[in-house]
Amino acid sequence: MIIISNPISVPNEINDIHSLFAEGLMLFHVRKPDFSEAEMKAFLSEIGLEFRSRLVLHSQHHLAEEFGIKRIHFTEKMRNGVINTPARFSKPSRSSENKIFNELREKGFHLSTSVHSMEDFNTLNDVFEYAFLSPVFDSISKPNYASKTNHFEAIIQRTNFSTKLVALGGISPDNIQQTLKYGFDKAALLGTIWNSNNPIENFKLCQQIAHSF
Repeated sequence: MIIISNPISVPNEINDIHSLFAEGLMLFHVRKPDFSEAEMKAFLSEIGLEFRSRLVLHSQHHLAEEFGIKRIHFTEKMRNGVINTPARFSKPSRSSENKIFNELREKGFHLSTSVHSMEDFNTLNDVFEYAFLSPVFDSISKPNYASKTNHFEAIIQRTNFSTKLVALGGISPDNIQQTLKYGFDKAALLGTIWNSNNPIENFKLCQQIAHSF
């Protein structure tokens, strides 16, 4: 099971993260797009050392080695070379993208990314272990954010089986079984955790359903 952080700071966040790990959370994506380097360092420092291997950085990639993090996520824009990649690399062109990703893999990093269509997913390089496809359902965390595509129909066109396909967007205990039944390899939770009064219970229920599928 994968959980993505709330993009902003929320009360009791670190305690909840530790509780989620204690309940068996395997991967926690740190997505704090507006955090400064100092804010990101402070946030990462609060997470227990024993859990650092389960963290995935969405930004401030250059901090990964300092904090013993071996997982890096590339947004769609980053993957396409629209914005800067980690500081130790130059801004990529289309011809240099694979070299950059391969270099990171050679350094022992695990890479993931995001897509919004099955067509884009099918073109991904196999350096990416998994990719989020979103939004599958109407978003819980983003009002009025819904997919214009029926991803359950589009998944029939899947040709990329080297990269795991992870459903994101509106995933909850009510629909996670349907999501896995129709061909997604995994599911990621965001709004059902951070927009809930019972984040740990929601996680446990989703995890139980996923494990029994």
